[in-house]
Amino acid sequence: MRCPDMRAVLALAATLLVAACAQFPTQDHGPAYPVDVSQVPNAIPRYEPRSPYGNPASYSVNGQTYYVLPSCVGYHERGIASWYGMKFHGGRASDGETYDMYAMTAASKVLPLPCYVRVTNLQNGQSVIVKVNDRGPFVANRIIDLSYAAASRIGMLGTGTALVDVAAVTPGEPEPPTGPGSNLPVQTGAPPVNAAAGVASQPQLFVQVGAFATESNATRVLQRLRAAAVNSAFILTEVQNGITFYKVRVGPIADVDHVDALTAKLTDLGFPNAQVVIP
Repeated sequence: MRCPDMRAVLALAATLLVAACAQFPTQDHGPAYPVDVSQVPNAIPRYEPRSPYGNPASYSVNGQTYYVLPSCVGYHERGIASWYGMKFHGGRASDGETYDMYAMTAASKVLPLPCYVRVTNLQNGQSVIVKVNDRGPFVANRIIDLSYAAASRIGMLGTGTALVDVAAVTPGEPEPPTGPGSNLPVQTGAPPVNAAAGVASQPQLFVQVGAFATESNATRVLQRLRAAAVNSAFILTEVQNGITFYKVRVGPIADVDHVDALTAKLTDLGFPNAQVVIP
């Protein structure tokens, strides 16, 4: 039997690949019509063995190396959340489960799988508990990628991003007080969160360029930034465990788009490790 022309095989494969890719969106999005996820329950934290999938000590994506934490106990971080939906719906999550955008799940670059965290939108007080079972988001300045359902519940579908507080939840621990939008009861006597209360009630967003043990090093960095027209840069002095640090920060910054533009500029200036800070 004559073997087929390899060039023809490759051409056919390329055609089939393009045809297949054309069936899927290049940009992620939600369902074609709004779906009511208000009754989807929070993930229920429970003890589970560490997944045999998705938990290497370290891994690299797009030239960036990430180190998986040994445990999620005590994890607490503030930063920018994003969400993912139809583009990945039905696909394989990093722990081997099937990604369901209508379930309360999330992706993290560093948390061990699985892990349970409470995610609170700092801009409106809404919160959910999700199961972290996937890796991502592999985008600068993002700390967690929420499922469509979780993002909807904390009111961030329209904006695409939100300033969030992410805290590990230990199975069996009492639930912390919750805010509007959660399917858990609001604690009696807890003050309501007013998302429209004004600028003073909203979280502030900064980018930290670096932290230095000597003031002179911080001053040199500050001078470089101001020479490059980063005029909102300043030095914050903080004492931690008896040691004084001089932290070079920029801000407050108006929104996530401005943060992304600033960190790109900082990378060009030789500061690729700048981090988002939400006090």
